[in-house]
Amino acid sequence: MHRTARHPSAPTRPSRSRRRLLAGCVAVAAALGLAACGTASGALQSSSAPATSGAPVATARPSGTAAGTIAPAPGSDAVPPGTAAASPSAPTAPAKPHPSTATGSPVSAKPSSPATPAAPTTAPTTAPSSAPASPAAPPPHTGAGTVIGSTASGGRTVALTFDDGPGPATGQILDLLAQYHAKAVFCEIGQNAAANPAVVKRILAAGHRLCDHTVHHPQPFAKLPHDKAVYEITAARDMIVQAGGPGTEVGWFRAPGGGFTADNEHITAGLGMSSLGWSVDPRDWSRPGVPAIVSAVQRQLKPGGVILMHDGGGDRAQTVAALKQLLPWLVEQGYTFDFPAA
Repeated sequence: MHRTARHPSAPTRPSRSRRRLLAGCVAVAAALGLAACGTASGALQSSSAPATSGAPVATARPSGTAAGTIAPAPGSDAVPPGTAAASPSAPTAPAKPHPSTATGSPVSAKPSSPATPAAPTTAPTTAPSSAPASPAAPPPHTGAGTVIGSTASGGRTVALTFDDGPGPATGQILDLLAQYHAKAVFCEIGQNAAANPAVVKRILAAGHRLCDHTVHHPQPFAKLPHDKAVYEITAARDMIVQAGGPGTEVGWFRAPGGGFTADNEHITAGLGMSSLGWSVDPRDWSRPGVPAIVSAVQRQLKPGGVILMHDGGGDRAQTVAALKQLLPWLVEQGYTFDFPAA
C-alpha cells in the first residue's frame, strides 16, 4: 500500500482556505452591518439586530418616500406633492441602501435631521402673513339704525307705501285710498314723476306724501359708487319737487331693493330726508296672485308696521285687487292709517 494515500496535508488545505474565506466574510459583514454569511453560496443575510446597531442613516429616507414625508398641509401654499425630489433638502448623493430597503418601501426610522424636511411646511404657514392684504372692508353700516320700518305713532297703526310710480295703476289706488280715508306714501321714480306731473299733484292734493326712489332704480344700489348714488338721489328729488310744484316736500328716500348703506343714508340725511324701509313685503311686484298678496300682508303685519306695495314698474292689477280686500280687512282689525316715522 502506498503511503501517499494517507497524506495528512490534503484535507487540511480546504480547511485553511475555508477559514480564510469565512474570516473575510465576517470582516465584510461587520463593515456592512451584517450578522453572518452564507456557507457554500456566499449569499448575504440581513441582520436581526435592532435598528440602532449600526444601520446606515441613509436608509431612513429611501427614494420614493420623500414626497410623503414633506407633504404640505391641506390648503397651504407649500411645495405640492411630487416636487419634493427637486427640493434642496433632498440628499445629493445618498448612500447605497441596504438590500432589505432596495425595493423602496417606507422605513420607520426617523431621519437624522428632521429640521430639513420641516422647512417646506414652515414656509407656507408664514407665507399668508406676508401676502398682499385684501381690500379693506367697508366701514360699519353705522346708519343702519336710521332706516325706518315703523309708523310715527306706533300702536295699532299701519303705514301704506307704494313704489315705482307714478304708473297706470296709481289713479285706481288713489281712488281706493279715498274710499277708506287712508293716507299713504308714494315712493316715486324721478323720471316717472317728471313724465306724470298731474298725478304727482293729485297725490299731494289728496293729503298723501312723497318719497324719493331714485331716477332709474339701479340695482344693486348698495354697490353704486358715491358720485352715482349722489346723482340718483339728488336728481330724483329735484324731479319730484318740480313735478309737484312749489312747496313740494319729499320727506323720505327708499333705496331700490332696500340697498341702504352708511354712504347713501348720509347723502339722504344731507338732503333733509329720512331712509324709509318696511316691515311687510308681500312681493306684489312679482305678481304671485291676489290670494298670496293678501295672505302675506295679513301674516306679516304687526301693529306699527310699514307695508311695501307697488303702483308702478309693471302690471299692477293684482296689487289693486289685493288692496280692495286689504283695506276693509285693516279697518275691521282696528288699524288706523298713519305715515312712517321721520
